Amino acid sequence: MEVIRSMARMKGAAEEMRAKGVFGLVPTMGALHEGHLALIRRAKRECGGTVVSIFVNPIQFGPAEDFQSYPRPLEHDLSLCEREGVDLVFHPDPEEVFPQGYRTYAQVEGLSEILCGASRPTHFRGVATVVLKLFNIVTPHRAYFGEKDYQQLVIVRQLARDLNLPVEVVGVPTVRDEDGLALSSRNQYLSREERQSALSLCRGLLAAREAFRNGERRAEALEAAMRKEVEKPGIVVEYAQVVDPLDLHRLEQVTVRARAVIAARIGKARLIDNMLISEADETGSGEESR
Repeated sequence: MEVIRSMARMKGAAEEMRAKGVFGLVPTMGALHEGHLALIRRAKRECGGTVVSIFVNPIQFGPAEDFQSYPRPLEHDLSLCEREGVDLVFHPDPEEVFPQGYRTYAQVEGLSEILCGASRPTHFRGVATVVLKLFNIVTPHRAYFGEKDYQQLVIVRQLARDLNLPVEVVGVPTVRDEDGLALSSRNQYLSREERQSALSLCRGLLAAREAFRNGERRAEALEAAMRKEVEKPGIVVEYAQVVDPLDLHRLEQVTVRARAVIAARIGKARLIDNMLISEADETGSGEESR
């Protein structure tokens, strides 16, 4: 496994990989867990070569967010990548990707300002920009993103369509611990008590899905079922909505397809989760992995 730090070397290595056949990219910010490994394993199954990027992207963090404290266990991450049979790891310095004087950004309008974007106004601009740069540098045939970050997945798909990028964006189902908590690098911020509180997010999503399966079609009632589980002491709910999985607009009635999406702050951690609640989600597998 080769670890690449420079964009020039990464471009050369990508040309060599493309000459051999289809290869996939797994973009990460490091602090790898089983959710990331599910992306790597999917890429390994479907592609002849696999590249993992490890880059804590400074431009997707707001001024008061956790860029400086975000976990960076590089040696552990590299060990996991090697164990999983990754071919290349792209780990550039921030100054390599965003040199002094950088001033060009990508923005997916209409999708970036809602849900998580309402409280993190520059976040998805940063995500879209770094993903576009990674696609241009690494030039993968396929790129793998987790459904846990569902809004990000929808935005990256729109970015690839709108800019005619020659890459297939593949969504991979959420990976959960046995108790249902969606895996996240930020889970390590949680104390034992806070982690127990965090289970309310999954319970809220399950409550909405159960209400739908029992015949409820009013989004307002489905959202109330979520909030009943999540609005507990120590949990600050940012949103709990039922949305169309294609364009993320808030629904009034569930007719064909719907996802429940939720975000909450617990202690120092801001956690997000989502779940298919209808039977006709056209965007992904519709299943949750444990």
